[in-house]
Amino acid sequence: MSTFALLGIAAAGIALLLLLIIRFQVQAFVALIVVSILVAFATGMPIGEIISTLISGMGGTLGSVAILVALGAMLGRMIEVSGGASSLANRFTQILGPTRVPAALTAAALVLAIPVFFDVGFIILIPIVYGFCKAAKVDPVKYGLPVAGIMLAVHVVVPPHPGIVGGAAVVQGDVGWITLIGLAICLPLAPLAQIVGKWLNRRDYVMLPTTAEQFRQFGENKQDGHGAAASAPAKSPSVGTILALILVPLGLIMLGTTGATMLPKGDPLRDVLSFIGAPVFALLVAIGLAFLLIVRPLGWSRGHTNEVMESSLPPAATVILVTGAGGVFAKVLTVSGIGTALSGALAATGLPLILLGFLIALALRAAQGSATVAILATCGLLAESIASGGYSTVQIAVLTVAIGFGGLGLSHVNDSVFWIVTRYLGLSVADGLRSWTVLTTILGVAGFLLTWLLWALI
Repeated sequence: MSTFALLGIAAAGIALLLLLIIRFQVQAFVALIVVSILVAFATGMPIGEIISTLISGMGGTLGSVAILVALGAMLGRMIEVSGGASSLANRFTQILGPTRVPAALTAAALVLAIPVFFDVGFIILIPIVYGFCKAAKVDPVKYGLPVAGIMLAVHVVVPPHPGIVGGAAVVQGDVGWITLIGLAICLPLAPLAQIVGKWLNRRDYVMLPTTAEQFRQFGENKQDGHGAAASAPAKSPSVGTILALILVPLGLIMLGTTGATMLPKGDPLRDVLSFIGAPVFALLVAIGLAFLLIVRPLGWSRGHTNEVMESSLPPAATVILVTGAGGVFAKVLTVSGIGTALSGALAATGLPLILLGFLIALALRAAQGSATVAILATCGLLAESIASGGYSTVQIAVLTVAIGFGGLGLSHVNDSVFWIVTRYLGLSVADGLRSWTVLTTILGVAGFLLTWLLWALI
């Protein structure tokens, strides 16, 4: 089949995927599987190989994704239920002082976003944002906008979040390097979120009536003497405990990545460090620490602990299935020859692959709303180009992070995150487009430019 025909089938497949998700509101997992089958038929894939290809794509992706997402969800849920998020935010505020409350909340949000999914983490922090905003006599959008922005930035480029982990599986990227690079780039984005948030808040937004009433009633007879929300349990983990649960696995991953870079293949120490630094092992260590530092001090029973951990799995299961279906679509694109055809077509454009990855992910994000689907689909389209490009492990990680930042920008009305943020901060749709959409796009472009700078240096 000609290159033109293969690319036409790919374009039609993506258009159909967007139509199913956006217009007909078909669940993303079902839409991805259906479109994968149709693309396989359209490209002439032998009928006897289609199902085995689907299974191979699902299994290849879930092999690395399912464990990471499940363990990450459990760790985040334990931090959430224990009241650790409140401890973290309040401690950061004490350190930076009352005049720097927005910066303190943004810093706490960056740290909390590493193990906790965006929607959960933002909802956890909303009572804290409300409490400090009431004390400062300002609207929630003043403090909440940069908090949401940096949390979403971490969500799209830092494992164990599903989009970037699934993308790494598709392009065979090193999760350790992706973690280090993603975090390093998100650090300067935190103050940028503060600056852009302050600029966007130069105008006053009229709060939605329902949010205004909710904000007015918030904290009545439920605040401490400092005006902060008393949302945490009477006994909650210290900030040191929460930081340990987040930083220890990151340190182990860094150790493994450093060993793989510095030591030669076959070195026994390298093998040991690779095992210790494997993200799965690192998260297991964090779960073990959570039992020692949260479960035992708070006196949780075995039954309650199991309930907390199991309650994290239903939402994680949906994420895992969608991520796996994205892997199926990517596998079909590769096996059918579309990836090879696209690789040749992209090479002919003369545009850098890193720029193409960002732009494709940004376009898909704007079209269908899901950052996870945008990242997975883009990685699937570019997997062949990346595999045949002779790139190093670090370069593949940088390319993957660049694609992740493409999934950050242009969050608007087809994105569930848009509605979570605007409703909790009291923004109308028009004001949400003026503020939240602008913020995510600026952060996405800035994150990509920093990634591109790193690409030029290596």
